[in-house]
Amino acid sequence: MPPVATARLTPGTAEQAGLDPRELDALVRGVDALPGAGWCSGAVVAAGRGPWLVVEHATGLAVRWAAAGRPAAEPVPARTGTPFDLASLSKLFTALVAVQQHERGVLRLDAEVASYVPEFAANGKSGVTVRQLLTHTSGLRPELPFHDGHGLELLWADPLAHPPGRHCYSDLNFVALQQVLERRTGRTLDVLVAEDVTGPLGMAGTRYGPVPEAAATEDQRRPRAKADRGMLRGAVHDENAHALGGVAGHAGLFAPARDLAVLCRALLGGGRYDGTRVLTPASVDLLLGGLGFAVDQPWFMGELAGRGAAGHTGFTGTSLVLDRATDTFLVLLANTVHPLRRDRPDSAPRAEAATRLARAVLA
Repeated sequence: MPPVATARLTPGTAEQAGLDPRELDALVRGVDALPGAGWCSGAVVAAGRGPWLVVEHATGLAVRWAAAGRPAAEPVPARTGTPFDLASLSKLFTALVAVQQHERGVLRLDAEVASYVPEFAANGKSGVTVRQLLTHTSGLRPELPFHDGHGLELLWADPLAHPPGRHCYSDLNFVALQQVLERRTGRTLDVLVAEDVTGPLGMAGTRYGPVPEAAATEDQRRPRAKADRGMLRGAVHDENAHALGGVAGHAGLFAPARDLAVLCRALLGGGRYDGTRVLTPASVDLLLGGLGFAVDQPWFMGELAGRGAAGHTGFTGTSLVLDRATDTFLVLLANTVHPLRRDRPDSAPRAEAATRLARAVLA
């Protein structure tokens, strides 16, 4: 089934989308079992092919606990429109904005970061490029303790952990990228995302916090967490994003599943959705080829991996994967850190859901 570049995402049947309803039923049953199995408190899954949104399903509770060990007096069920803290899925929006600015000639991907943010050059970082930030090959360490009362001067002063070129996933790449974008455009990241991405695509439920109606996340307390903030609902979970003001290049966005399905549809449509273009096809190729997006990762993409599938995960329990080979997409939003984060997060349910979708494709 060829991609439909301009069609609006529309609820449809498995048959309309060329998908096997038995596999989709198994996908939904698998997600329904996750709260009872203790993987999350609540979850929303959205999946489809072409212009058809075939699965949009909520299960469990958006708010189950008032504090760790103390159930909420009035539990709140998860609904299909419930916003979730996206955690590192926020990076996809920062990457998209960066590629938009590259399209417009405002930003050069192979320019040195320090040419836009001179402070970044300190302690041997002068040669790092914007592209290396986007591909996690800058040499920056994974994170720094902004949550302990430090500002961006901590990043400026930090030396590289290793020479550029080797892959090392790092939130700091997108903290730095935010500064590049804001200085080059004169607009803050939240405004860039709203004006250039979510607004044009009609993603009205996607925004930076506070989002009071969002699913709850963690009862955040030391030493398990990096800050003492109590039960969080609608305030960004990531401690460093919170310390940086709640709008950060690596975390901070909240969204419902259908909005992310729209984003998937736009990318699968070559950057165009319902008559509105947010990217050129060449820019989509850059993103889905590894600028900001992870490519072919079986640990969360299951059997969708292996043909160029792209996506990302978030620490709070979120994930997104899209596959241009079959024109399919899967969004799974869950609050796996409610009421406490796990020592060893389990991505098997993400991979299982993606595998069910891969097996559902009929032709």
